[in-house]
Amino acid sequence: MTQDFDLDDDTEEVIGRGTWIDKLALSVLERKDNLEGKHPEVIRTESGLGASGFPHIGSFADASRAFGFKLAIEDLGRKSEFIAFADDMDGLRKVPAGTPPELEEHLGKPVSMIPDPWGCHESYGQHMSSLLIDAIDQAGILFTPTSANELYTTGKMAPQVKTLLAKAKRAGEIIEETTGQAKYLEVLPYHAVCKQCGKIYTTKAISFDEKKGQVEYICEGDEIRGEMLDGCGYHGWSDIAKGEGKLTWKVEFAARWDLLQIDFEAFGKDIFESVICNDQICTEIFGYEPPIHARYEMFLDKGGSKISKSAGNVFTPQTWFLYGSPQSLQLLTFKRITGSRTLAVDDIPTYMKELDYLEDVYFGRIKESNPARERKLRGLFEYCWHLKPPDKRSTHIPYSLLVNLIAVAPKSAYEEFIESRLVEYGYLRNGATLRDVNERVQYANNWVNDFAQLEDITIDLDEKQKAAIKYLVRAIEGLKDSDEIQTKIFETARENEIKPRNFFKLLYQILLNTDRGPKLGPYIQTIGVEQAIVTLKRTLQ
Repeated sequence: MTQDFDLDDDTEEVIGRGTWIDKLALSVLERKDNLEGKHPEVIRTESGLGASGFPHIGSFADASRAFGFKLAIEDLGRKSEFIAFADDMDGLRKVPAGTPPELEEHLGKPVSMIPDPWGCHESYGQHMSSLLIDAIDQAGILFTPTSANELYTTGKMAPQVKTLLAKAKRAGEIIEETTGQAKYLEVLPYHAVCKQCGKIYTTKAISFDEKKGQVEYICEGDEIRGEMLDGCGYHGWSDIAKGEGKLTWKVEFAARWDLLQIDFEAFGKDIFESVICNDQICTEIFGYEPPIHARYEMFLDKGGSKISKSAGNVFTPQTWFLYGSPQSLQLLTFKRITGSRTLAVDDIPTYMKELDYLEDVYFGRIKESNPARERKLRGLFEYCWHLKPPDKRSTHIPYSLLVNLIAVAPKSAYEEFIESRLVEYGYLRNGATLRDVNERVQYANNWVNDFAQLEDITIDLDEKQKAAIKYLVRAIEGLKDSDEIQTKIFETARENEIKPRNFFKLLYQILLNTDRGPKLGPYIQTIGVEQAIVTLKRTLQ
């Protein structure tokens, strides 16, 4: 069974654990060691903790990949730190779907200064950041938390703000050269928080008093997402050391990289121009060699739209953890970094299946003829477990098998029914019980409770296979005995001139989305001949 893993040329030299993460880590180390002057021993990477809306799979992927990079650096013998940064000084631009409508009155205000409408955190921004923190904690990702609010209010960012505003003219020129935006040729690249109305995006910074460390501003309003957000007309001064404002993100990345000494940060293609802009500002204005970047594509929903907290099509990591393991989600993030991918909840069983495949390769149950490819697959599995893989292979039970068994299990004897069938089918051996696979059963049980069944499996059949499926449907209709069903499967293969081994494999793919499984006669008897026929007929449509 071959899985679609996006690995590089299997003939090339294997670095570290053989994955793209290892190659990236090595390139960052080589570049760091070749820089002139003294540089820190610790290699730092950064990703964002979204604070303005519900975290989605893309947000989790940023953190997962950054942690994977940290692990790769350490695996190469160097110290590393992963900094998770919350952009909680950003203003609320839109009321996200699924949040209370009363947030409308706080549009334009920094999310760290908006009360938590759910009443469980100090601010709306902290509430939203906590959701991603909870997910990455659940996945065992270790990080150093940092926030814009903390850096600005404590004055830690003040030296970078001062440097940038003192050279605001050149910063404005770089912004125009790299992004085409001429706005900052006229105003300073700084957003003050209005002391009268509390909004941040309605203010225009017009001058900087370098001695006092204060920015003069007027709250005159601005266009946000195509709609005008009114200002209050207030004219005041913002202290750069007290968190009374923040740099625009056209320059803030660079200031942050300089302050935190960041060596690597990935980014989405949608902010490519801003990253180029910040790289140049980092070099020219701060004199800091910008970090190495990896550009990734977005996760798209099945309709082709970017999964986004503002668009309301959020697919959260918490949703994933209801139906699949943290390791299966980490497989999604580590499998590759390039190329956009469509994603929906019904992809989770596929990633659980692929994780089983990797585990079989890791423990030698599936042999790879190419040593380089085998090392890369083993390395991918190791990163899914944060380089601490299990000591022994787990019990692999097809997700679809569990879903189908749970769907037909009597509620009065649910556990006994599932366990007896798994013993009968040979999955629970040598005294193993349902408790030994409880986590996987719970994922499948959650699926049945929420979706009833798996999405139909699409398989392209040739004319001989179609004829055989039609023959089998007629042959087993009304049968109750498992031995009779098993016999009819063999008979169907013979009558349609298909090797039994190939026909059984086809039926496993249709009924269980796997290449092998339990003895089909008893299995079809368990789920019901009628249900099996419905599934078989779908492949003929």
